[in-house]
Amino acid sequence: MAGRRRLGRQFGWLWAAYAVSAYGSGLGFGALPLIAVLVLHAGPAEVSALSAVGPAVGALIAVPLAPWVEFRRKRLVMIAMDLTRFAAMATIPVAYAFGRLGFVQLLVVSIVVAAAKIAFGAAGGAYLKALVRPDDLLVANARFESTNWSSIAVGPPLGGAAIGLFGPVTTVVADALSYLLSALGITAIRGREEAPRPTGKNPVRAGAVFDGWRHIMGHPGLRALYLNNMLVSGLIMATEPVLAVLLLRRLDFSPWQYGLAFAAPCLGGLIGSRLARRVVARYDRDRVFRTVGTLRAIWLIGLAFVRPGVVGLVTVIAVELAIIINMSLYTPVLATYRLEHTPKHLVARTLSAWSVGQQASIAAFTALGGLLADVTSPRAALTAAGLLILATPLLLPRHDQTSQDEPELSRSHA
Repeated sequence: MAGRRRLGRQFGWLWAAYAVSAYGSGLGFGALPLIAVLVLHAGPAEVSALSAVGPAVGALIAVPLAPWVEFRRKRLVMIAMDLTRFAAMATIPVAYAFGRLGFVQLLVVSIVVAAAKIAFGAAGGAYLKALVRPDDLLVANARFESTNWSSIAVGPPLGGAAIGLFGPVTTVVADALSYLLSALGITAIRGREEAPRPTGKNPVRAGAVFDGWRHIMGHPGLRALYLNNMLVSGLIMATEPVLAVLLLRRLDFSPWQYGLAFAAPCLGGLIGSRLARRVVARYDRDRVFRTVGTLRAIWLIGLAFVRPGVVGLVTVIAVELAIIINMSLYTPVLATYRLEHTPKHLVARTLSAWSVGQQASIAAFTALGGLLADVTSPRAALTAAGLLILATPLLLPRHDQTSQDEPELSRSHA
């Protein structure tokens, strides 16, 4: 078996910064809605607004930030976004300590964090493309994916225990500090980063905010993957609050069973992300897109058949495990393809457009899923999502769409 691929000390610092931030966010997963319920005694409408409206407005704010990110040194942008998230999150325990915490503050923090996350991701993707060799991009993206899923598996259970022991804002403090530590890790990366060179006389012209979408929609492979990914992400994420209602209220699952049902399958993310490089090498990227992209979609319908008791718990874990293994294998391959087929001067705007579209899709499908569950039942909403997602493989790209030549693409946008 080949030894572990070394990507250099600079990537090591970047990965460490990502890891500490990911684990901090894992600990703080769902912290703002929980504080709204436990501290502010918010109702279902307010909690739903906090979960959906905050990230949606944050995505809108991130749209005009994209050209600014594109033409700045990416490492400085990442540090600035980490410090912005630290400052925003830190206001919550301070306000709580003085008895001044309010719902509007939680909503503003949710918006700021969502916008900064998209800007950070756009800058991070562009920086990664410049930091590692092209043939190491898949390895790097797989390591980020593995870290992400392990943080989700470990963080929420520990966060729940910490809240029980030390109070409702404990995990917010941990999340805020993780952003500060991430900024310090990125600061430790040595080497001078070249300032981006604009490709035109006026790089921040009117309409530059839409260049990312123009690039995506003008590239056959990226367009197909983008539309497919928006629908798959939106439909999968839309089932989470509906499933929570079904399990906790209708089927009388205990809180620890509910937590186990979502935490345990996340370990599948370690399996899928570690397999990504070997699967691509053995088969090829196009087959991964078609086969694994299809396998992401066929399992969701199983959630509509969940029953009470141990059988129901095992059903949820099995369905989520199958989805996560395929998602974690597919995502680093997709992230690598996206970077390979995006010119350097468009990376930040393209990644921002991708994130904004995905966030908007998740917000829209979550709202529609909740409405359908209210009008009919949670099980009917899960069935609708499970049936709709079965059609998404039709949007996956054909071989001729993903084989577009990258040098030609780069020249066409120069």
